[in-house]
Amino acid sequence: MKAHAVPSGRGFVTLLAISLACLFGSARADDAPASRATLDPGEALRISQGVVGKKIGDYTLLDREGKPVRLADYRGKPLLVNFMYTGCFQVCPTSTRAIAAAIDGMGRSMDPRQYNIVSIGFNLPADSPPSMKAFAAQQRINFANWEFLSPHASAVEALTRDFGFAYTPSQSGFDHLLQVTVVDGEGRIYRQVYGENFSADQLAEPIRQLLRNEPLPQQLDLADLVDRVRILCSIYDPATGEYRVSYALAFEIAGGVTFVIAMIWFFIGELLANRRLRRAKSAATRIAGSAPLPPRASAER
Repeated sequence: MKAHAVPSGRGFVTLLAISLACLFGSARADDAPASRATLDPGEALRISQGVVGKKIGDYTLLDREGKPVRLADYRGKPLLVNFMYTGCFQVCPTSTRAIAAAIDGMGRSMDPRQYNIVSIGFNLPADSPPSMKAFAAQQRINFANWEFLSPHASAVEALTRDFGFAYTPSQSGFDHLLQVTVVDGEGRIYRQVYGENFSADQLAEPIRQLLRNEPLPQQLDLADLVDRVRILCSIYDPATGEYRVSYALAFEIAGGVTFVIAMIWFFIGELLANRRLRRAKSAATRIAGSAPLPPRASAER
């Protein structure tokens, strides 16, 4: 009987650590205490709209290959900018795919060489160039004019402030506005587009306006926007004026915990079975060694 191959103690610990990292590594901000202040949607929108018409600073970030990229390099064309973090379970991947679908739809009526897109990770050091590269690959983003960038940790506060991007750690990751910032060719913020889903026209129209040199649009009504903006891992209920928690993340974590427990149980069972098999083989060897040898057959006369 052939023994089942089981990992060594060191290999088991390594595999378990990898599994735990996959489950919890993306939720570093989830450790925030429940008492931590949540993001006020009205204030976040006020901050977001307050930067429209202002010029962003020139920051140097790293692309997916770790090469430095200056935001000033994107001047001369309209630029779409969204902030995300790679450890997000649902909303960031969903909104990224929604942007991709909108960009794909824009390709039917607009030359992609007329504008650029960048997604910026704000959860440092987790949102490193390799993480951003993996995130883009997972979402199957392969547009030539779309780059994923990692800022230096020391620049995140100033960078997000320039874009009017407000966020705060929460139990489920980060609370933040889902916004795409439209920047003109001179580096000024032209418009903020909000929501979890985007149509091609929502993103294409401000780009067309910039290409036609139209003036800045009028400020939006913040009171109306609050009802339409979704905060990460929370859902705004206009009837009560409050946010209710989305339990999808909790179910995902519960499923992950169940998987880890099942894996531990499996490896313990395999280790015990292997130990019993070794003991049985050792006992059989001892019995065989102590048994008397059979008598030799008499030689023929």
